[in-house]
Amino acid sequence: MLASVFNKSRPVNYVLIGAVLILGYFLYIFKEDAWTKDYLLIVQKTGLLFLLGGALFLTNFITRRNTLSKANTYAMFLFLVFLILFPTTLVNVNIIIANFFLLLALRRLISLQSLITPKEKIFDASFWIFAAAIFHFWCIIYIVLVFISIIFHVSRDYRNWIIPFIAFFAVGVLYLMAGLIMGEGFFEAMSENIAVSFDFTYFENIYQNIALAIFSSITVLFAFPYVFSITGKPLNLQSSHKKILYSFLIGVGIYVLSSSKNNSFLAFTFAPLAIMGANYFESLENKWFKEVMMGLIVLIAVVLFTLQL
Repeated sequence: MLASVFNKSRPVNYVLIGAVLILGYFLYIFKEDAWTKDYLLIVQKTGLLFLLGGALFLTNFITRRNTLSKANTYAMFLFLVFLILFPTTLVNVNIIIANFFLLLALRRLISLQSLITPKEKIFDASFWIFAAAIFHFWCIIYIVLVFISIIFHVSRDYRNWIIPFIAFFAVGVLYLMAGLIMGEGFFEAMSENIAVSFDFTYFENIYQNIALAIFSSITVLFAFPYVFSITGKPLNLQSSHKKILYSFLIGVGIYVLSSSKNNSFLAFTFAPLAIMGANYFESLENKWFKEVMMGLIVLIAVVLFTLQL
């Protein structure tokens, strides 16, 4: 049973998750095999697979290191399920890179509660957020979470409020240098993403529409109990759980604002929603109901993935 397998953190769980990721990734990218004739594309596809794996392990690390759930691999597994539900994410280069950077930022912001080297953590998080914005511009609104974290933990030191602007300057200088080296096309690629669009009629097939409807239902299932459970968490963990909630809302905001939408833009919500889902499954006392719920979510994701191949 799935819930029983991922209820604990065992080495075999990581092997299973890694194997499913690799299988799903190659099944989807081999829909077209033209890339196999280009060595640069082969290197790119391999690199993206490592970044996807890194995103899974970062989600698990953030969850376990900051005690956002018990000692299980639910969050990591649910992130993988969301990738399968929205397979277009597997081939969206900019979204994969940007989401990985945002997870690096989230890791630093969650750890800010320890109050150890807060200035370095604020700078690192801000740097990764602005770096993510180079690949997908609307990731820039994730900087709101930095200021929320400052309010939660280190608002009395005025220097902490300045650090994000220093990080912006640092990324800006690196971006200009890269643009000068690579040419005007580098700047144009980013400028195309600055537009705002509220057009949600982007679906290429009915299965993408169904997947979004299922994801919306899963969001309601996981998010509402999570919101009401935060006040019942230990006081030292409440700010971390609030950051996860804000991270999810910002991820939704990125999806809503983005132009040229597709379902892969929801990737920015995968990690926080997976953590919410881990808390949801931990709260279920009826083992059979837990198994049925998780099995149903996985079955739907696999069926929709297969239909989109």
